[in-house]
Amino acid sequence: MKTPEFQGTKLIDRLYWAKKNLTAHQSDYRVVFQDDIEDHASILIPDPNWMACALQGKILPPVWVFWELAKDEAKPDFKKHTRGYLIHDTKPIDSMTEEQAIEYLIMKDIPQYIWRDYQKANRPRLVICKTNQLPKTRQWRNSWIINESVNAIKEVA
Repeated sequence: MKTPEFQGTKLIDRLYWAKKNLTAHQSDYRVVFQDDIEDHASILIPDPNWMACALQGKILPPVWVFWELAKDEAKPDFKKHTRGYLIHDTKPIDSMTEEQAIEYLIMKDIPQYIWRDYQKANRPRLVICKTNQLPKTRQWRNSWIINESVNAIKEVA
């Protein structure tokens, strides 16, 4: 299906069009990240409708748009967004592979200090894995950590 020309269209309207016209794609990828060594691991699971938008292309704004809006939110005098036009008026990005979509999602939804230099950190803070590499049940979910020796997820109960 061909994506309409969406530049200048509100993102919510683009997402509504995608929900009605695209087949949701459930990714087998999961992103496990740990913000603090004392905290449990968090798991980012891509929304199937969002993944369909990423694979289709011409719907989502570039990731830098979200970074700019986050910079605005970080200002001490922030009250409300005044640059929402960036989301709607910036040219939407082309279609991505599933792997590129996961990278986009990491850069959009996980704090930059976790992913920006995760390979140089003294312990793993982020792992991209498949669903079957996670523990089989969600029991003890709040005790999961990233195993430092093999870059895998393990339970500590």
